[in-house]
Amino acid sequence: MFLTTFTTVFLAELGDKTQLAALLLSAESGRPVLVFVGASLALISSSLVGVVLGRWLSRVVPPHQLERGAGILMIALGLWLGRQAVLTLLPSGLPGALPVG
Repeated sequence: MFLTTFTTVFLAELGDKTQLAALLLSAESGRPVLVFVGASLALISSSLVGVVLGRWLSRVVPPHQLERGAGILMIALGLWLGRQAVLTLLPSGLPGALPVG
């Protein structure tokens, strides 16, 4: 379970905005050790929230419903983010374009 968790989280975090933020903060501050410690503590803290919430939810919600709900949430977030991206890329003067916001 440890190796599966490590690999999944490691691959999911590669190239995401958190890693890019750490890269930029390290480059700007010139203090990579402090940026590493801060980013590591932040990831540990957010992972702790996920683990505690997941443990509680597993006692309240059956596993198949939890998986279905997580899938629906991921699809909904993807659609919402896709919509935001499309609205951002549309020229504001385009006829029929929806206002952003």
